Amino acid sequence: MGGLLVHAFIYLCAAVIAVPIAKRLGLGSVLGYLLAGILIGPVVGLVGSETREIQHFAEFGVVMMLFLVGLELQPQMLWRMRNRLLGLGGLQVAITAALITAGAMLLGMAWSIALTIGLIFSLSSTAIVLQTLNEKGLTKTEGGRASFSVLLFQDIAVIPMLALIPLLATPDLVGSGAETIVDQGTAGAHHETMSLVAGLPGWAHALVVLGAVAAVLIGGHYLSQPLFRFIAASRLREIFTASALLIVIGIALLMTLVELSPALGTFLAGVVLANSEFRHELESDIEPFKGLLLGLFFITVGAGIDFDVLFGDFATILGLTLGVIAVKGIVLYALARLFRLEGAHRWLFTLGLAQAGEFGFVLLSFSLQHDVIPADLAATLSLVVALSMLLTPGLFILYDRFVLSSRPADTGDHPGDEIDQAGTVISSGDSRKARISRSRRSEARTC
Repeated sequence: MGGLLVHAFIYLCAAVIAVPIAKRLGLGSVLGYLLAGILIGPVVGLVGSETREIQHFAEFGVVMMLFLVGLELQPQMLWRMRNRLLGLGGLQVAITAALITAGAMLLGMAWSIALTIGLIFSLSSTAIVLQTLNEKGLTKTEGGRASFSVLLFQDIAVIPMLALIPLLATPDLVGSGAETIVDQGTAGAHHETMSLVAGLPGWAHALVVLGAVAAVLIGGHYLSQPLFRFIAASRLREIFTASALLIVIGIALLMTLVELSPALGTFLAGVVLANSEFRHELESDIEPFKGLLLGLFFITVGAGIDFDVLFGDFATILGLTLGVIAVKGIVLYALARLFRLEGAHRWLFTLGLAQAGEFGFVLLSFSLQHDVIPADLAATLSLVVALSMLLTPGLFILYDRFVLSSRPADTGDHPGDEIDQAGTVISSGDSRKARISRSRRSEARTC
């Protein structure tokens, strides 16, 4: 118990000190969390091997974030997003994965390992990008919506990637993944976990997965409202908070049992509950937990960087990191032009999504467990993922300093913004103009 309290005190102290300083310097909260993790981990050594286990817990902040994102969406909105969701997101993942796969093969990698690397680096960081867009008020901009479409497609694409990776196993590596622990992120040793689909034939596996997804959709639509009304009748705020956490944790557990992404399951549940009368209550109850866990996740990313491995081959790791960012940036910029994103929106889309993401750690762990990539390569790749995430706030700073600052002053001559969201207008009061208008309408009807 004492050790847990000490570690909790260290993480909270680092966050309370570093994040306000980073915000005041204009660096953003995400970079503050990452720098706090580097300070208490590799630099000072206040935290160590427990970082990996804490990160497993902290990743639940990503799950909660996608649940809240789902609450803000409605099925009709997703349908309106289909062109960018499938076109922009699908092309980004496919082209990026193909280019990085080709580059890895040119470096002498086997095609199966190269393809796995391509899939890992085709993903971006949902946690960092959405957090930063929200802080900067850029979520509703053209570039922000395009970024969200790509991130949403990437999160969905993780499922077929997890299904494909075991088919790429290398016979020479069989047995090695279970014995080795990777030092960064969630890429780690093989853990025995409960599963409802282990050992099932393909058709049965598919039926169980479809049943789990159907349970989330049907249960969220028909069972959530009576449950929330029953709990709301108790007038106990803490019980409603407990029920909100219960739903998120339960869905995440169900998705884990059928070997699907917990983040995808909670996102679907959020979309189903988007029309619920209790939506705002759910948001207000989960938001504080999401914020704390996301911050803890960013700290563990920084604390998990192994400086011995990093500086042991610094030029290679830095070169790979910058190479990944450059390749993704070129692909994103080309797609932004293809889909007619203009000016600052194009650069926001390009710079915002050029990093690797937290799901890269998940794919690395899965690849190691299924003997797809060797352990030493996994350690290097995990550092590349972490370092690219660490550089992302710097890319947003470049966007602020050089893109936004170079825009011409607003003269008011530009066309009006296109608003694609419907809403309700409530008019209240009894002004003089309103009374005159009603009087004239009454006179006209009388005549």
